[in-house]
Order: sequence, then structure tokens, then C-alpha cells
Amino acid sequence: MKRTDAPRRTVVSSGRDTRRATIPVGAIVALVSLVLTGCGAATEASRPTSPVSEKLTYAEELRIADAEQHLITRCMRQQGFHFWEEKPLSLEESRPIGYVQDDIDWARSHGYGSRIMAKEDRARLRNPNIAYRKSLSRLRQKAYDAAMDGGRDAVLLKSTTPSGGTITKRSGGCVGRAEDLLYGDPAAWFRTDATARNLRPLYVDKLLHDKEFTSAVGAWSICMSKAGHPFPDPAEARRSARKHSAEQTRAEEARTFANETRIAVADATCARSVSLRSIGERREAHYVGELAGRYGDVLDSRLQMQRRALARAERIIPARD
Repeated sequence: MKRTDAPRRTVVSSGRDTRRATIPVGAIVALVSLVLTGCGAATEASRPTSPVSEKLTYAEELRIADAEQHLITRCMRQQGFHFWEEKPLSLEESRPIGYVQDDIDWARSHGYGSRIMAKEDRARLRNPNIAYRKSLSRLRQKAYDAAMDGGRDAVLLKSTTPSGGTITKRSGGCVGRAEDLLYGDPAAWFRTDATARNLRPLYVDKLLHDKEFTSAVGAWSICMSKAGHPFPDPAEARRSARKHSAEQTRAEEARTFANETRIAVADATCARSVSLRSIGERREAHYVGELAGRYGDVLDSRLQMQRRALARAERIIPARD
């Protein structure tokens, strides 16, 4: 699972086959995320005031996703099925890693998050919901699926993305009920969230070729070369740290992680020294702002629904530690 560019999407494993093994239970993907670092939760005073660029902190988005997962778990048990709620990562482990990562302490502890991703992968493989569903008869599996998201008879929601694609999602069962309790209107939430989460293709190329941003990336690259890590951009530095076999001995993994950490710390240090994060965020906000005339109302509606969902989530489940 990629940890770059956006907050991780919390899921409840339904136990179905590999094509339907997980059910998304929260649209917690940040709108403006290319240069997102997740370096601490924003305060009220530090948040942008424009609804086009304003968004919840990743901690708040996780709170909503955790509440949704809790509601689905409770609902499935009420429907007569065994269901195990996922044990989430800590807040520190859950923070997103964007194109720019300038949190030196986090990099020193976690590198680029490879061990966190491995932890997530192990949890998915050992998820008891998968084994439980497989243990059911075909008739009970069908009932299980219907309880989860409405099964094959569920309403199929569709949304056209800003770039012309189509996204579909089944809406029903415990997933639909959870979204209804949090957002009030699952169909409206799906449409607005699908639009907001797919705006990036409209501006990302402009940002990546923005003179001020590319100049800052160039300064970052010079800094990295001086530190002994000659990479043209942060993405290449990250890719280099992950070029290793998935099957390693403990000693090999330790050496790989040590190398990953060295590169990640240098990456964060150089990003901070050239203000890459603040420059990237400012230029990204500029290009996102150009979309306000066409998408401002949708983004404002999405933000208002998220705020309502957060208020309800706070009454359901505590924040992650």
C-alpha cells in the first residue's frame, strides 16, 4: 500500500475474495496532497480559510474513518455475523507521506515507512474476517455480503470524475448505514468526494513544471548531492530506498532499513533547508485556487459534510494515540 501523496485509506476487511477483499470505509484522501508532508496536525489558526484549499487534518480524517469502521463492525454483529474490528496503527504510524517529507525526527524513526507498510501487510494477511467468511456456506456468504454492502442487489452509485472517467460503488448494507449515520446522504457524499479526490490531474502537470517549485526541487537536489545522495527529486530518492527483495533475512532487512533511514533523513533535512514544503504548498494552493470557479461549491459541500461527520465521529470513538 502506498503511503505517498495522501493519507492512508482505512478499510474494513470483508473477508471476500481478492477482488473484493476490502471495503473502503472513509474517503480520507486529502484534496491537496502532492506536497503534503503530514508533519503534525494543523491548528485552527494555521488552516487556510479558502474552502477550495481547506481540508481536515489527517488525524481528523482518520477519526472519521475509525468511526465508520466501528459502526460497520457493530452493524455486522447485529446482523448475526462474527466480525473483528481492525486494530489501527498509531497516529504517528498513520501519518501520510507526501512528495515532500521534511519531518526529520519521523524520518529518523521510520525512514519512508517501509516497516509500517510491512506491518499493515501482515495485518491484512492475518485478518480473521477473511478466514471467517471462507468458513461460511455459500448461502451464508451471500447473506454476509448483503449485510456488508448490500451485495449484488445494492444500489450502484456512479460519478463522473473531472477528467472524464467514471467511478462506481455499491451502496447498501452496513457500509451504507455507517455512511448515512456520519454523512447523512451516502450518495451525495460519494459524488462530492469522488470529484474532490480526482481534481489532481487537472493541475498536477502545471505544478510539476512550475518555475518556482522546480527551482526549489533543484536546490533540494544540490543539497542531497552534497550529502552523498545524488537524486534529481524526492520521488527518485524514495524509489531508490525501496529497491530490495521482498524476502530478506532479518540482517538484510536491518541493513536495508538503515539505508532507507539515511536517505530519508537527508531528504527531510534538505527539504527543510530549501523550504521545499512551504514553496510547494503555496504553488499548489495557487493552482487548486484556479479551479474555484468550477469546483468551489462542490469542495465547500464536501468540507461541510466532513465537518458534520467529524462531529459525529467524536461522539463514537476516541482519537488515535
